Amino acid sequence: MAVSAPVITPAPAAVVATAPPRSVQWGAVILGALGATAISMVLLTFGAGIGLSAASAHPYAGASAKALAVISALYAAVSIVAAFAAGGYITGRMRLPATEDDIAEADFRDGAHGFGVWALALVVGGAVAASGAAGVLKTAMQTTAAVASGAAANPANQISMNPTDYAVDRILAPAPAGGAPGAAMQTASRADLAAPVTRIFAASIKSGQLDPRDRTTLVAIVQQQTGLPQAEAEKRVDEANTELKTAEQKIRDTAEAARKAALITAFGVAATLLLGCAAACAGAGAGAKHRHERVAITWFGSRRFW
Repeated sequence: MAVSAPVITPAPAAVVATAPPRSVQWGAVILGALGATAISMVLLTFGAGIGLSAASAHPYAGASAKALAVISALYAAVSIVAAFAAGGYITGRMRLPATEDDIAEADFRDGAHGFGVWALALVVGGAVAASGAAGVLKTAMQTTAAVASGAAANPANQISMNPTDYAVDRILAPAPAGGAPGAAMQTASRADLAAPVTRIFAASIKSGQLDPRDRTTLVAIVQQQTGLPQAEAEKRVDEANTELKTAEQKIRDTAEAARKAALITAFGVAATLLLGCAAACAGAGAGAKHRHERVAITWFGSRRFW
C-alpha cells in the first residue's frame, strides 16, 4: 500500500504595510531651522570679530564709522541669507521622498518645507529677542520710576508748565530797572526765577519766536539781577534765545537723522528676511533634487557631514 507524503505549501510572506510619509515632516523642518540659526550665529560672531579688529579708538586710525556700518550691514545680510539657504538645503536633503501619488506636489512641498525653516527660525528668534527687549524695558521702567520718585522728593526740581502759572509770571513780572546802570537789585534768588524764565523760553520754542512782552520781562530780570544797562541786557537775552533755538534745532536734526536711519534699517531688515525666505525655499528645492538624484556631497574631502 503506497503512502503519499503530505504536501506542505509555504505560507505567504507577510506584507508589511508602510505608511506614506506625512505632508509636513517637522523633524526635517526643526533640524533645518536649528541649523540656520546656528550658522547665522557663527557667521555673525565671526563678522563681529572682524569688525572689532578693523575699528580703532584712536582718531584717524582704522575704518570710519560710516564704512563700518555699511560693511556690517552687507555682511549681516549675506550671512543671514546664506544661513537660511543652508538650513533649507538640510531640510530638503533630509525630507523623505514623495510617493507616486504625491509626485506632482513634490516641488511645492519641498519649497514649503524651506518656508517652514524660515518661519520657525524667525518665530524662535523673535521670541528670544522679545524676551530680551522685555527685560530691558522692565529695567528702564524701574530706573525711570526711581528717578521720578527722587525728583518728586525734591520740589525745587519741579517746574510747572500750567498756562495759569505762565499768566501769573506775566502779571508779576518785574518792571524795567530804572536805576543807574551797574546798580544791581537782588530782588529774587536764582531758584525763584528759574521757573518763570524756563516757562518763557519753553513758550518761545513752541511758538517759534520770543513774545515782545516776554522779552521785556527777561530784560527786566537781567537788569535787576546783574545791574547791566538795558542795551547789554537786551543783547544777553537775544543771544540766549538764539543759542537756545540753535540747540533745539540741533536736537531736531539729530532726531530726524535717527528717524531716517531707523527707516532705512527697517526696510533693509525686511528685504533681507524676504531674501532669506527665498533662499530657504530654493535651498530646500536644491537639497531635495540632490537627494532624488543621489548626488554625493563632499565636505573637506569626506563624504560624511562634517
